[in-house]
Amino acid sequence: MSLTLHYHPLSSFCWKALIALYDNNTSFTPNSVDLGDPDQRAELLTLWPIGKFPVLHDRERNEIVPESTIIIEYLDRYHAGATRFIPADQERALKTRLRDRFLDLYVHLPMQKIIGDRLRPANAKDPNGVSEARAQLRKSYDIIERQMAGPWAMGDDFTLADCAALPALFYANSVEPFGSARGNVTAYFERLKARPSVARVLKEAEPYFHLVPRES
Repeated sequence: MSLTLHYHPLSSFCWKALIALYDNNTSFTPNSVDLGDPDQRAELLTLWPIGKFPVLHDRERNEIVPESTIIIEYLDRYHAGATRFIPADQERALKTRLRDRFLDLYVHLPMQKIIGDRLRPANAKDPNGVSEARAQLRKSYDIIERQMAGPWAMGDDFTLADCAALPALFYANSVEPFGSARGNVTAYFERLKARPSVARVLKEAEPYFHLVPRES
């Protein structure tokens, strides 16, 4: 196969890329990377010196593509399928990218702040930072609640924004629940989980869920 995805099945940003690959039944070789293994970590660093996944290797085009958003745009351009993740209309494309950035920056990253704090030793906890992250999540949920105007983030079409939404909302809801007043967010989340590509990602990640740090 031309494509290899270097990833980990528990990584939320890897989920984002996997959803796009699975949604179009794109052929690829999955390479699960254990960052705790020095050899595997070194191999990843040769591909992407930042040392984070996902990283896509396209042997046919001799391209190394890091970062989940860029991977999805790359797939849309060079390995396109029935689902087009970036709309052809330029205005809708910009709005789709904005939704993607919003979900990554204002849902995904605050969620990671909260979960990451659970890994800190007791004397290095950041309660103020966690409180700010929770407040940001609540504000972001309210914005999504108002924006939902169709089955998917951009209306009728499943896009890059929806690939970004599932991993961010999945983990965010576990640390700062949506709440009963946010019916649009909850219904959207349920539609996402029911999509076959998303359900496959979640099923593959399930054996690793016990590794997610719990609140102490």
